[in-house]
Amino acid sequence: MNDFQSDKRRVAVIGGGISGLSAAHRIHELDPTIDLRLFESAPRLGGSLQTERRDGFLLEWGADNFITQLPWGLDLCRRIGFEDQLIPTDSAHRQAFVVSRGRLRKIPEGFVIMAPSRIWPVITTPILSPVGKLRMAWEYFVPAYAEDEDESLASFVIRRFGRETYDRLVQPLVGGIYTGDPERLSVQTTMPRFVEMERNHGSLIRAVWSQVGRKRQQQAKGSSGARYSMFVAPRDGMDSLVAAVAARLPQDAIRVGSPVLSLAPRPEGGWTIRVGGERPETIEVDGVVLAVKALAASRLLAEIEPTAAELLAEIPHASCSIVSLGYRREQIAHRMDGFGFVVPLVENRKILSGSFSSVKYPGRAPEGKVLVRAFVGGACQAELADLPDDQLIALAQEEFGQLLGIKGEPLLVNVARQPHAMPQYYVGHKQRIQQLDELLSQVPGLYFAGNAYEGVGIPQCIHSGETAAQRLVDQLKESLAARAVGS
Repeated sequence: MNDFQSDKRRVAVIGGGISGLSAAHRIHELDPTIDLRLFESAPRLGGSLQTERRDGFLLEWGADNFITQLPWGLDLCRRIGFEDQLIPTDSAHRQAFVVSRGRLRKIPEGFVIMAPSRIWPVITTPILSPVGKLRMAWEYFVPAYAEDEDESLASFVIRRFGRETYDRLVQPLVGGIYTGDPERLSVQTTMPRFVEMERNHGSLIRAVWSQVGRKRQQQAKGSSGARYSMFVAPRDGMDSLVAAVAARLPQDAIRVGSPVLSLAPRPEGGWTIRVGGERPETIEVDGVVLAVKALAASRLLAEIEPTAAELLAEIPHASCSIVSLGYRREQIAHRMDGFGFVVPLVENRKILSGSFSSVKYPGRAPEGKVLVRAFVGGACQAELADLPDDQLIALAQEEFGQLLGIKGEPLLVNVARQPHAMPQYYVGHKQRIQQLDELLSQVPGLYFAGNAYEGVGIPQCIHSGETAAQRLVDQLKESLAARAVGS
């Protein structure tokens, strides 16, 4: 049965994660007359974004915040009236740690993933040896890369800062973001800003200091600076953002528990979609936004554009399991005066990172209790993500126990699995995406969105969905104008 209104242009969004929801919302925002459907195979919206409330704790099954330096997340929140629900990180504890020789050490203040903006914290940090500090400082004089070819993130960092800075600071920080292997990750697609800094300034240290100087000049002129911290979170959890976007869509537009079984182009233009689930239907639409994981998109494209399907299937993904543990504050010896810690591979531990959820944001744990999260697996320790729940919990308890001085059993435990959730932008990813764009530009009325293409964070996913929506609506307008001229 096809219950679309026959006299309207019809559009389908396949995938109900934040990318698909953003695409659907933007389509409706741009043209409310479009008859819209969003199909999600799972029984709920949000994809990897999921929040659970239990025993006074607020548990996130995936990302628990998003960055504000990229504008698209904040912009969407403003447009849906959700801005007042965003809370900043606690400024009193705005620092993080790295495991260094079995102990938590503060990451040097002003160290921005790959470059220091302040000298004294780097000079005094016990994380690096004197030789490592000198090699980091020498980056100022290292010539810029003369080639235009992509290189691995590890190659880039070691070339500019040396092996010790890479092993002890950059690798764990990047691993915490991408759950990936910097030896294979593309610096062009994961950290393009640093490539630009090298190209424009010759040195990352020089570029960072130049930026710091400009900020000081602005402050001297009376600029109040940004209202937000670098990261914000919805007060009631990430699923409240999902619900807020969904609430802005037309009534009866959303179909959960509705997997798309096939997608086929129509000879006269548009698409035929076969949907399964409790409400199976076959529908005809004028345009499609495909906002599902790359492998799922590959399956739907296999008969339509085989080469593009192969390229999508080749994008590797890493899995991660997140173990949440709740404790009474007195059970933990560590001061917990930061947001969490990252773990270098050279430490030979069994977790990627640890997050102090209830320190970062209020309302995550009851009074007198704390909530921490351990991230396990990723590209470099893939086998650990697949351990049974009891082993994952024991592993997290052991690691946190050693690093934070925890005594006794947790009050709460939760294991959240994110299988194949994090695409890995390996060297050559940019060229793969360019090839995909060229191939799919020959397939009218089909647009892609998601974290497998040009950014893995929530703002990038929102931007991906909104860009696909804009392109689809523009194409529909062009088609309508062409038909009007032809008649």
